[in-house]
Amino acid sequence: MNDSTLAENLLPYDGIALYIPNFIEQHEASILYDILLDSIEWQRDIVKMFGKTHILNRKMAWYGDSDKKYSYSGISRSPISWTPELIKIKLLCESLCLHSFNSCLLNYYQDGIQGMGWHADNEKELGNNPIIASVSLGAVRTFRCKHRISHHTIDIALESGSLLIMKGSMQHNWVHSLPISRRVKDARINCTFRTIIE
Repeated sequence: MNDSTLAENLLPYDGIALYIPNFIEQHEASILYDILLDSIEWQRDIVKMFGKTHILNRKMAWYGDSDKKYSYSGISRSPISWTPELIKIKLLCESLCLHSFNSCLLNYYQDGIQGMGWHADNEKELGNNPIIASVSLGAVRTFRCKHRISHHTIDIALESGSLLIMKGSMQHNWVHSLPISRRVKDARINCTFRTIIE
């Protein structure tokens, strides 16, 4: 496991994004991917747009401490209890980030056709300047960041077993997306550990 203090900030200004490849050794990352794929209670993601509810192809799951409900895209989620594997990854993230997480949003992308549009993780439940630890397992996908004012764009190739730490004012000044890529044929699981504020 790498030390986040050695990681370079990939954002030129107005926020912090630290990328740590090989945060989880490749063999272990492959094992964790298989376990999470089979054990997580995946469900189709639901969003509200222009007053209408849409069921997406992408699957998601919300895990965490029992009282940590979360709302995004107009949908409120109640957490499922932690699995041993998620606790293991959470503890690794906490030891590197020096921060305690109480919840995790997981997304399952079946292939490169499934992605996510521009957004920021700036919901009020996350508080001001949240720290978010994003662990990638499976296919390599491009993570794109865009500054809200300058439109400066940064691309990060998220490898299996890697950790991306987003903190500081990033969620206020930057939006991010997972662009569609028809060249990607394999699946990816993303675990984003968060802290819900009371």
